[in-house]
Amino acid sequence: MQAEKEQIFITLKQLADLMTNMFGDNCEVVIHDVTTEKMQLVHITGKVTRRKIGAPVTDVVKKYLLSDGNAVEDRHCFMTLMDDGSELKSSTSYIRNRNGEVVYAFCVNFNTTDHHNAIQMLQAFVNQTAMQRGAAGKKTGGPEKMSFSIDHTADSFFEQSVSEIGRRPASMNTEEKIRLVRILERKGAFQIKGMVGQVALRLGVSNFTIYNYLKKIRATNASNMHLFT
Repeated sequence: MQAEKEQIFITLKQLADLMTNMFGDNCEVVIHDVTTEKMQLVHITGKVTRRKIGAPVTDVVKKYLLSDGNAVEDRHCFMTLMDDGSELKSSTSYIRNRNGEVVYAFCVNFNTTDHHNAIQMLQAFVNQTAMQRGAAGKKTGGPEKMSFSIDHTADSFFEQSVSEIGRRPASMNTEEKIRLVRILERKGAFQIKGMVGQVALRLGVSNFTIYNYLKKIRATNASNMHLFT
């Protein structure tokens, strides 16, 4: 059985090297040995998450393995957020031996931040100009999302605001992040419970930082209102 496991590992390493060479610096492949107690990382190609050999398996992979055991199902193309706000497209495949026992987790992470930035940059060329939106130059705000829950509403607010900035969160400088928070404040997004935490996570900053941004923005707004009263 050990010989079979070692042969599987050799094959998976070949596939990992192939994928990162094929898709470049934005691609990372991680292999976890899930037969060990810590389910540690045993092979990695690429530097997307900057993890090292011996790192523990992610909480998500561990959760599904513990709950479903050898019946665990592969998960494809789900979104993962890095601490710095980078957006990853991730997939995990659970590799089994001839007895159907899961021996490895084969995980692919692809950093899509640059691709989202390119999409938003190109939209500037294909979207209508202010003059085309109406004789009075009124913005329509673009197509709306159908919101089925508070989470959908919060996500809709965030993505609309990111579109106004024209750059993904991981590529934003401090001024752009403050501007995004200002747009969200104008939209009333922070009236949604837990919105500060969600925005902090997506921007790769702390909740305290978002509260500081809001404090400055609200102080400026109050001062401007006073000038016109």
